Amino acid sequence: MAYYTKVLQPDENVKYVGELHWTIYRFSIFYGILAIIAFAGFDHGKLSISMSAPFLLVAIVLFLRSSIARVNTEIVVTDKRIIHKVGWFAHRSEEMNITKIETVEVRQGVMGGIFGYGTVLIKGTGGGWEPLQRVALPLELRNAIIVG
Repeated sequence: MAYYTKVLQPDENVKYVGELHWTIYRFSIFYGILAIIAFAGFDHGKLSISMSAPFLLVAIVLFLRSSIARVNTEIVVTDKRIIHKVGWFAHRSEEMNITKIETVEVRQGVMGGIFGYGTVLIKGTGGGWEPLQRVALPLELRNAIIVG
């Protein structure tokens, strides 16, 4: 069960559920490609396995780490607040009332514009959040927050 379903108030409605973009797997993909190149570059004997195994191991560890981060990160916009939760067993959550939001800034580089990800900065009266990085469809998240 998602965290946000446990903290919703009876009269609160979910408007948008965001997630991290698939590009958080970029390093595991990179090491997976290196493992394939190392394996294919040799005669498929013990040498090719010993050359590709470290790359494959790193790719698997990075993939698992990214998967856990992606599954356990929640970005939810309701009609009353924004909820951001990170973590699995030990988690950290932030909430901000919609009425306290001053600005929502979206930063997208060239690659972010092409692939549809970016960094979202939410600033409220009296403070702001850490930037939400590698958010999928950041403009949709911003619109859900601003339209209210």
